[in-house]
Amino acid sequence: MEDVTEVRWRKSSYSGNGGSDCVEVGSSLPGTVLVRDSKDREGPRLTFDGQAWSEFLLGVKRGEFGL
Repeated sequence: MEDVTEVRWRKSSYSGNGGSDCVEVGSSLPGTVLVRDSKDREGPRLTFDGQAWSEFLLGVKRGEFGL
């Protein structure tokens, strides 16, 4: 498990106005991007390497994950 004590987390600009639907992204670890639910900061995190994160963002921009 990576040491996440020094990770700087950013909240998604798409989070709900009331703060209830929040996703945070941490990118302070070299070559690693972490994603967590801000309502459960000690809970599970998704971990992406740089390539996987770039591919994920590209898929989001293309609308591949729309509901």
